[in-house]
Amino acid sequence: MPVTAHSRGPLGTWRGDASALSREPSVLAPMLQRVHVPLFVVDGPQGPAVTAEGEATLGGGEGIGLRGIVPATALEHLGDPSFARDHGARFNLVGGAMAGGIASVQMVEAFAKAGMLAFYGAAGLGLDTVEAAINGLSTRLLDRPWGSNLIHSPYEPKLEDAVADLYLRHGVRTVSASAYLGLTLPLLKYRYAGIGRGEGGQIVAPNRVVAKVSRAEVAQKFMAPPADKWLRRLVETGTLTHEQAELAAALPVATDLTAEADSGGHTDNRPALTLVPSMIALRDAVAKEHPAAARIRVGAAGGIGTPHAAAAAFAMGAAYVVTGTINQACVESGTSDAVRARLAEASEADVTMAPAADMFEMGVELQVLRRGTMFPMRARKLWELYRSHDSLEAIGTKEREALERTTFRKPLAQVWADTAAFWRDRDPEQVAKADADPKHKMALCFRAYLGQASRWANRGLPDRESDYQVWCGPAIGGFNAWTAGTEFAEPSRRRVVPLSLSLLHGAAVLARLGALRAQGVHVHSGAVDLRPRPVAALEELCL
Repeated sequence: MPVTAHSRGPLGTWRGDASALSREPSVLAPMLQRVHVPLFVVDGPQGPAVTAEGEATLGGGEGIGLRGIVPATALEHLGDPSFARDHGARFNLVGGAMAGGIASVQMVEAFAKAGMLAFYGAAGLGLDTVEAAINGLSTRLLDRPWGSNLIHSPYEPKLEDAVADLYLRHGVRTVSASAYLGLTLPLLKYRYAGIGRGEGGQIVAPNRVVAKVSRAEVAQKFMAPPADKWLRRLVETGTLTHEQAELAAALPVATDLTAEADSGGHTDNRPALTLVPSMIALRDAVAKEHPAAARIRVGAAGGIGTPHAAAAAFAMGAAYVVTGTINQACVESGTSDAVRARLAEASEADVTMAPAADMFEMGVELQVLRRGTMFPMRARKLWELYRSHDSLEAIGTKEREALERTTFRKPLAQVWADTAAFWRDRDPEQVAKADADPKHKMALCFRAYLGQASRWANRGLPDRESDYQVWCGPAIGGFNAWTAGTEFAEPSRRRVVPLSLSLLHGAAVLARLGALRAQGVHVHSGAVDLRPRPVAALEELCL
């Protein structure tokens, strides 16, 4: 029997049909996995026995000695139920907003129809593409949970403003605010547009902001109401009336805050074990000055690729968990089969940091897949050249030839011609600035390679395989180990709904094990089966 109990006295008594007691090792795993029913560990005639039948009484009473009790653990009970309720979801698992449409319309719909909030990956896409996506989602999903990404764009503030306006025009009620280093007017305009008082007199803002942060100084800005300077600008621009600005002064910028640990894409590589508790503590500290901040739920992202990771996040107090890297490995993602095949072979060590296209000049980096691509090395070389030279012309002949031969595969003059044509259509002011500032011209050319590298990967262009930029965190290694030996080891069989529900189911099983350990009952690890399962099998275990 893979169960042992400490020699202390029993917790109480159990009454029921003794024939329902079992010491068979093969019985325990199914009982643990049936998370919707309670589990009892009792003093059987030959030692600890388990059952899901009968009644337990804590303390005294007649019956067999009770050593441990685990109540039913519904998947809906993992995390903060108010998060799912407020977002119209069933489960506290969120599909993250992977940029470039990797978090695709198809993926958002799959999550939403299964009762999970997900965000469309709008970052890096044109306005027409984003508008078509949110129109389709709003039409097909109606009141199901979904949102879209609003990313900080320090070098394209007009684009950030245009995306915010697009969301307001189309009634997108929830955004994932990512990569923010501080507050911006477009973000605040979106958050507080339409603010007023509800029927009970409470302050109501129709738009929700789920902020993704990894630094305390940034998180603190999201947890508090905007400073007076921001409120004045919102009034000056006509976004708010004076009365609405007074209401906004009492309402935090974020409705929810995701502690982003060691993730794919933009990340500070923070460990979740320290980041999540520190963000919860910060929220509680801010609430002493701004009471409304107490309602901000703190979630966990980065490294969520196995049931153990999800269980740990919930155990630390996370209201919800966010997945990203592992979703990119699924068939619904807006990337290529070539990328999914590479992700299926990756381990925790197959990731590294590289310069980010959207914040290149600031030296901001993001985490990418290292396996099977030269992109990280070539991207870092571009950053080194940018730091050490004032213009493209200042780069030495040997290095220029290397860039033209391996990185750009065309003369730098042609690189600039193509880059200028792109920016004349997107933002002509960038071309004018480049004509006046050779270093900005160099930055635009280098950003062109960085930006295209992710698109080459998403489209699976075979002649650019050595330049694929694949945003990826170390969660992929644990995910591949978890799915090994199952049907989900095959890239073509990976789908977000069964894998997400399997994460939650595994976390619930681990929570049950933790409850038994806290009562002095140890269960051998061999009795635990956390393998991912199809939805039909999960429904039998969870419903």
